[in-house]
Amino acid sequence: MLDTGLIETEKYLLRKLEPEDTSALFGTFSSEKECRFLSRPHFESEAELRFWLTDPEWNGRSWIAIDKADDAIVGRFVAVPTSDNQVTELGYVTLSDHQAKGVASACTAALISHLFERENHRRVFAEIDSKNLASIALAKRLGFTREACLREHELTHNGLCDMLIFGLLRHEWNR
Repeated sequence: MLDTGLIETEKYLLRKLEPEDTSALFGTFSSEKECRFLSRPHFESEAELRFWLTDPEWNGRSWIAIDKADDAIVGRFVAVPTSDNQVTELGYVTLSDHQAKGVASACTAALISHLFERENHRRVFAEIDSKNLASIALAKRLGFTREACLREHELTHNGLCDMLIFGLLRHEWNR
């Protein structure tokens, strides 16, 4: 498995998630509203969230974004490998108190640059609930192309959801 090294932006530092980060994440991940686009419902306890975040069976990598100005944890960003080691699925959650402040844009862009430039990926993609307008807007701002709509693709706590696939190729990335 690849290393979850440090990634830095002007305002944020992304570092590997540690179990003790659970407390800072719990406020957002325990909110029904904030978890409406997850494949599972919100978390009832910090212990349940800690297990999910640190599940040894999960094959992805997880970074925590920290605001350099005040050392606050502001988000979680993930890279999940596929059967092709040059293709990775991205995921991101900005903590509720830090949404609409550019966290997701800056940190996702830095993660994409890391994957393309340091790890030589050729493609990254995001699978986004068709109702998640903020995530769709982020993908578009970052230059992703909508590649597919998978109708009634995922059964979640909200029922069957249409999922959109947004992809970005290394040669399309100009940051």
